[in-house]
Formats: sequence, structure tokens, C-alpha cells
Amino acid sequence: MYCLQSLPRSSALPLPNSNFHHQRKAVFCLSMKGAAESPDRHWSTSLKAISGSTSSAADMSDSDTKEEKSETYSNDMTEAMGAVLTYRHELGMNFNFICPDLIVGSCLQTPDDVDKLRKIGVKTIFCLQQDPDLEYFGVDIKAIQEYAKSHDDIQHLRAQIRDFDAFDLRMRLPAVVSKLYKAINRNGGVTYIHCTAGLGRAPAVALAYMFWIQGYTLNDAHNLLQSKRSCFPKLYAIKSAMADILTGCKKKLITLKWKDDNCSTVEVSGLDIGWGQRIPLEFDKNVGAWILKRELPEGDYEYKYIVDGEWVCNKNELVTSPNKDGHVNNYITVSDDDPASASALLRKRLSSEDPDLTWDERMVIRQFLEACPHEE
Repeated sequence: MYCLQSLPRSSALPLPNSNFHHQRKAVFCLSMKGAAESPDRHWSTSLKAISGSTSSAADMSDSDTKEEKSETYSNDMTEAMGAVLTYRHELGMNFNFICPDLIVGSCLQTPDDVDKLRKIGVKTIFCLQQDPDLEYFGVDIKAIQEYAKSHDDIQHLRAQIRDFDAFDLRMRLPAVVSKLYKAINRNGGVTYIHCTAGLGRAPAVALAYMFWIQGYTLNDAHNLLQSKRSCFPKLYAIKSAMADILTGCKKKLITLKWKDDNCSTVEVSGLDIGWGQRIPLEFDKNVGAWILKRELPEGDYEYKYIVDGEWVCNKNELVTSPNKDGHVNNYITVSDDDPASASALLRKRLSSEDPDLTWDERMVIRQFLEACPHEE
């Protein structure tokens, strides 16, 4: 229910418009030691091999490659996350203690990093990366896992979330936090949560755990997190995932329509599939339009049409205001038919600027996490 298949992404795509969700866009300039969240989308990277007078051509090529990959990744992360985020993979693993028993950081790069974490009391390494993330920076995850297995005082776990994808974060978050919660109860000690750069997925998972399990309000947890590590967790995804648990993640059938019988292909991107995938629309001769019918969980979605290869908005459907780069997208809100229903009112409250949970709601979430199955 909460796990979607991993889908690749591509570059040169329109960006989600944060103005639509009425959230203030924070801008962070980070120069950090450590690894970054490698994109699931296969960004094209131009890698230059430059030889130097004091180093071998191979060494210089490897160094230049790592730096260019970091630069490309930082640029992609900045565009996708809506904040200026810089990650330097070539400088090694970096992290910050958020609480005495909770660390958020960048990815492990070699088995030696396992020992670094063992020395500071880490009992659980919780990796959120997908295979394309690891491949992008050439991280040998199997070597790291095998080294961790050779010690009985630390456990390495994976719970994969797609990079730069708030909807995937939303849908996977309950199962991921469930796995984290059970691991912490089992292993004790300090827990190290990481994605690639430790700037998006890992802070979001830590924030959800602090909110749902440790008893913080969302804003208090977010303020504490930001005071320890400058990052950009997607609050909207956390709020939506929380509402999904408490309301049952209801879905509704929506219909998108593009009226044009002179084009040969019409696709849509965004919605629940991210900006790197496309869904084809089917032409309905009876209405003379291209149609897409799709079930979506309640929430807000942005999307854009691709008509004969050209990215365009549908003027007959709702359009966002321009973002800082002048991009506009279509959008749709999927909501309960009865805005006065208990479910609709609960989701509205949990989507507010400073939501909190009642004691009963916290118990429901905890029971859900304890019962939630997950893949090992």
C-alpha cells in the first residue's frame, strides 16, 4: 500500500511549483563534507579527464570525475529541492547529532566508515539510498554491508526511497519509519540515518520519527533538526503520510483531458509518478479529446502535458502561479467529496502550518508502525 516501484528519472524537466502549496521556500547555501543523494534519474554528466604535472593522469581523472559528479549532483539537487544545496562527495562522510541517540548524515563510502560510526556508539546504520544513487558515486554497498555483518555490535539496514521525489517519500514513509522504529527498539544505542547527501530523505525520516514516536510537535522537531544540520526535508510529504495513516489513504478517480485532434501523442508528467516519468493519454473519438483516468490518494498534485514532445500547460485546467524561474504547471487537488467529513477535517488540521497529534492519534500511529510489514 505504501511502497511504489522505483522509477528512473531524466533531466530537462519542469520543476514542481512550491508556490502552490503556499510554503515559504527556504534557501540554504551548504558547503559540506560528505556524500550526497545521487539522483535516481540518470542525469547526463560530462566528465573531463585532465592530467596534471604532479599527479598521474589516472589520479587527476578520478579526482576531476568525482568533483564534476558532485557539482552536477548539487545542481540537480538544488533544482529539484527548491533550495540551494551543495554536496561534495569527494570530501567524505559527514554527519550531525540531532539528539544524543540520533544522527543524520551523508552516505557511507567505504567499509572504514562503519568503524568510524562504531567508535561513536552507532548500533544501527539506516540507509535510504536506492541502487542508482550508489552507482552514481561508485559506492560498493555490498562491501559495506559485509563488513558491518562481520561485527556483532552494529547492524546495516536499507529502506529505499526515491531521490528528489516528495510523493514517493510520502507513500514509503510509514513503512520506512516502521522499520526504523523496530530497529531502534531492537538495537538501542545511537542510530545513523543517511541518504546520499543527508539533506532531503534522511532528515525527513528523522523528522517523522521524532514527531510520530518521540513526542515532538512537527515544528519543534523541525527547529531542532535545522539547528543541528541545515537541510530541506519535505514537510508536506510528512504531513500527508501522517494523514494517510490516520484516514486510510483513500483514493479518488480523476480525469485529465487534452482537446486536440491534430497532435499524434499526448503524455502527462508529474502527478504521482514524478517529473521523470510520463503517462500516455488515449484519444477518445467520441469526445474528440485525449483522456487520462487515474486513481490518486488525497492531496495536491502538479503536472504538465507533453504534446508531440513539447512541454505545455492546459489552459482549461488549473495553473499554478510562476515560481522563481518563471515555470508554471497545472495542478489538481484530490479531496474528500464532503469537506465537513471527519476524515476531511482531520486531513485539513494535519496539513496546517503547525500540526500536532492528540494522544489517541499518536497511539494509532504507533500501533500502525508496530503492525506494518516491510521487506527485509
